[in-house]
Amino acid sequence: CGACVAPYLTDVIRILQATLLDHYAEVRRESCRCAVACAQAMPEHFHMQSESLIKPLMQTISHQHYRVRVDVIQATGAVIQFGNGKSVDDVLSHLAQRLFDEIPKVRHAVTSVIGEWLLHLRDRYSYFHKLIPLLLGSFTDEIPENMKLARTYWEKIGLQWEKENEEDLKDKMDFSVSPSHYPKGVTRPGLGCRELVSRNLSKILPGLCHDITDWVESTRIKASQLLYTLLLHAEDHITQHMELLLRTLYQACLDEESDVVKNVSLISAELIGTFVSPEVSLRLITSAFGKTPKPSCVMVLTAVIRGSPKEILQPHLTNLGNTLSQAGVCQRSEEVFYMEQLLYCVQALIEVCQEDCKEISFQLMKVLVTIMAIPCSEHLKEKVGETMSSLAEVQRLDSFLYLYKQHIIQLMEWVSVSCDCWTCYSPEILQLDVIATHSGPVIGEALNNFILILKTCLQPNKDPQMRLKLFTILSQLLQKASETVNSQGLFPSYLETVIKDILAPNLQWHAGRTAAAIRTTAVSCLWALIHCEMLSPKEILTVKDGLMPQIIAAMDEDSKITRLMACRIVGVFLKVCGRQFDEDKFTTTYTEVLKRLDDASCDVRLAAAHTLTNWFKCLEDSDVKSAMESHIEFLYQELLIHLDDPDQNIQNAVLEVLKEGSVLYPELLVKEIEGVVHKHQTPVYCNQLLHHIQSAKESAL
Repeated sequence: CGACVAPYLTDVIRILQATLLDHYAEVRRESCRCAVACAQAMPEHFHMQSESLIKPLMQTISHQHYRVRVDVIQATGAVIQFGNGKSVDDVLSHLAQRLFDEIPKVRHAVTSVIGEWLLHLRDRYSYFHKLIPLLLGSFTDEIPENMKLARTYWEKIGLQWEKENEEDLKDKMDFSVSPSHYPKGVTRPGLGCRELVSRNLSKILPGLCHDITDWVESTRIKASQLLYTLLLHAEDHITQHMELLLRTLYQACLDEESDVVKNVSLISAELIGTFVSPEVSLRLITSAFGKTPKPSCVMVLTAVIRGSPKEILQPHLTNLGNTLSQAGVCQRSEEVFYMEQLLYCVQALIEVCQEDCKEISFQLMKVLVTIMAIPCSEHLKEKVGETMSSLAEVQRLDSFLYLYKQHIIQLMEWVSVSCDCWTCYSPEILQLDVIATHSGPVIGEALNNFILILKTCLQPNKDPQMRLKLFTILSQLLQKASETVNSQGLFPSYLETVIKDILAPNLQWHAGRTAAAIRTTAVSCLWALIHCEMLSPKEILTVKDGLMPQIIAAMDEDSKITRLMACRIVGVFLKVCGRQFDEDKFTTTYTEVLKRLDDASCDVRLAAAHTLTNWFKCLEDSDVKSAMESHIEFLYQELLIHLDDPDQNIQNAVLEVLKEGSVLYPELLVKEIEGVVHKHQTPVYCNQLLHHIQSAKESAL
């Protein structure tokens, strides 16, 4: 009947209002088709009563049968298209919800309806800012068919808008220049599409930014995907919305959902770098660092750097390097996540700017050293090492060691600025540890700075925990001195300072476990100097008088390591300069070493036995031999007792000591042996000793 039904339109609408809510799904579907036919048959009359169908349609749009939902969406499109356009506001939220529908056909129907409205709705200009987000939301639909449909509609809408506004766009159409830098693999939208988004962006963004922080996960993901599409269209028009955008990006970067973080920090923020001048974007982002830098600020900066062209970023490199290397930024937190983002930022700078990074090489090294200095997982330290290698590579250096070589003096000056005020909590100690140990042989080129730091910080009045940390660093370096501090052969010239101003003061006894640990590391450092033969016999002669009392006292420490090292050091001192000892020094030395033969540790007892061997050797040609006779007799008696040590290695070592000592007063030793041989559990050692003395006599004759 067509328009002839117009007199009965009110009755038709009342019937449809009822049947659209019928319990039977097929009745609802048929009602939707009737509503479409009615709207198309008499549009000039239908628009006056179309609003009456909106409520029942919206009550049915979430029906459990997807076919019903599809028919309702199509009916809604026709009812509004041929009816009253003001009803758009009543249905938008419902249609937006259907874009999250699990059924692809439902989403397809929404895309078709929105596309038709944007093309043919009479009042579409009034609703562009509300309809555009819904259509562009389908650009990221998981079904390719839906994506294609949305893009096809959008292209038509853009071309139609161009024709309708040709006068306004004349200059842009004639003189438009494509941007020199554009995301790879992305087709640039048409002029009409770009203009539509740019002119409506101020109305779309506030609501979208709110949705990106919504409590519903799917809403946040969809909103973050839409943000990328909008920014791609808006291009340099993003600039005027930067403050709102950045606030949103900072929040979204910390989202629990990885898809939101990916869409926002890795893609959307890159477009800011692509289209917005660095003078604007970097100024706003770095100003946020002046407050309390958060991981999200660093994440956004990283993405902006990745999206920026190399040549545009170059003038801002120095400012970026200085910002990242500020103590308030790179030392803000020991949180691994924050440091990881800081590392990614440095990597982005190196990847984008390549050889231009040479001008901020020192600042980047400061950041990398700081990241490596935090107590973090090994995988992060490996990444820092790889980043250092990349930084060296873009500067055409053979390895990261050449980076240290290039900046070692600057780095040492940087960490030493406040060394007089360091405590055990100072981050500079950790940074010094990285520089000293990670730079390998290069540290040997900065000994003047390094020794000055140690001399300043290892005074007895400084924080004990800090001194312990520094001594640990020094001990590690001295274990491989030729590959570290003495790589250039310059360390011997600093030995006097190291021993007199650093080691000797810290060997003094002070109460407390930390003080004991400091003495242990100090003794270990001294032994390392002797063991690697960096401390020559001539230098031992120079320092023995100052060190000998502390080393002898160290043999009575609670720490097994300290006692062991002290015994070994005394043995070396006796070997090198024992013949110059006077009676008092000989007496003091053997008395303390002899006590160590009762030590709980087998290693310490063994070291004490070797030390006593050197003690006897020193007396062979000494002028005080006769004065020491009573002491030697006492020593014979004590050593014979230790021949019964439960450890066979100790028994053999003591036997060797007595053999060496028998040269001094053999008759005296024979007398002592004969007096105790019947008491020994293992008289075989006494017999061996007697046989040795007899053989020595016969050889002398």
